[in-house]
Amino acid sequence: MQNRIIENDQLYLRELTSDDFEDLSLILQDEETMYAYEAAFTKQQVSDWLNWNLKSYQEYGFGLWAIIDQKSKDFIGQCGIVYSDVEDEPLLEIGYLVNKRYWNKGYASSASQLCMAYAKDKLKAEKICSIIRDTNLSSRKVAEKNGMIIIKQFDKDYSGRPVRHFVYSLDLN
Repeated sequence: MQNRIIENDQLYLRELTSDDFEDLSLILQDEETMYAYEAAFTKQQVSDWLNWNLKSYQEYGFGLWAIIDQKSKDFIGQCGIVYSDVEDEPLLEIGYLVNKRYWNKGYASSASQLCMAYAKDKLKAEKICSIIRDTNLSSRKVAEKNGMIIIKQFDKDYSGRPVRHFVYSLDLN
């Protein structure tokens, strides 16, 4: 059994491994799930994404983790903590992507709440954020449900065109 990073009654988070490639592909290669990114990933992009997380674990001790259902042991998606650069400011960010089979079941909210606790208790972070595309209403709802508020707006370049994003933030003190 994989090491559990943090857990609650519904789910646990663990490090991704190369064995998760197919489960990750079901999420990252799905057009509907990846609309906020403007395109589904190629197999090479899924591999790069997985390797980026493995490197993050080594470099920082955290990254995006697998979301695993406590009862079924199903791979639900990914949620974790990463460093993101917004207009030359490094931010500690909670990110999440859930397989659409499990949408609207509370997994993103539950997993991101675990990440907030981890950031506060283990990383001693003073604040945490989520960077969300303006049209991604489901992710915005998760951030708001978790007590985050918009502190900044900016445009991110997606293939030469600006796409509006919100920086949601929560003070952990």
